[in-house]
Amino acid sequence: MRGFIKESSPVTKFRRILVKLSGEALMAPDGYWLDSELLVGLASDIAKATQAGFEIALVIGGGNIIRGARMSAAGWIDRPTADSMGMLGTVMNSLAVETALNAAGVPARTMSAVSMPTICETYARQPALHHLEKGQVVVLAGGTGNPYFTTDTAAVLRAAELRCDAVLKATQVDGVYSADPKKDPGAVRYERLTHDEAIARDLKVMDTAAFALARESRLSIIVGSVHAPSSVTAILDGTSPSTIVAP
Repeated sequence: MRGFIKESSPVTKFRRILVKLSGEALMAPDGYWLDSELLVGLASDIAKATQAGFEIALVIGGGNIIRGARMSAAGWIDRPTADSMGMLGTVMNSLAVETALNAAGVPARTMSAVSMPTICETYARQPALHHLEKGQVVVLAGGTGNPYFTTDTAAVLRAAELRCDAVLKATQVDGVYSADPKKDPGAVRYERLTHDEAIARDLKVMDTAAFALARESRLSIIVGSVHAPSSVTAILDGTSPSTIVAP
């Protein structure tokens, strides 16, 4: 079993990054669906990353508003409808993040897989690439635009389409562990894993479909904590702990 394998700042070779952030990470301590202070901090963090030369795309989940799979499991609404409602939640979060980024002086644009042209731009690959090449942060909303796919899978799909070097999965812990570190004090944090190892060990940091697509696309996944100060920048410059899942 691999553990703390030291390498010479492998993260710093990446330049175009897709950051995947859960909707729950945006929640206020009192349970309100958005934390304004957290949004300001996130925008400042992304600003530092862009100033350091990173090109950033973002995929934000909608779990702070609604979870389609959970609602469907309750039995009173079908899964495609519930997932469509979840996609709308990601648009709401993305617009909030776009607004915070623009207020921080970072040019940002929301693009949705679910077409709603009076609210934001509809996602298309070539315009998204153009925005990234111009130095804009692209906030990708609406998941894949289809039910039954998580925003983890959407993040890997968009990263592959937009020629990103890696997906940064910003989570509640500072990497991938052999067990839940909150429940098992003996849990080991991995420095590096392959996609096959992550799938075989059924590690829950991303769903299997996302890992499988990353493996097929030979796309690296970086897993780190969203709670550390300047977490995105620190993970990308190699100064904050993380796990790399790579071919």
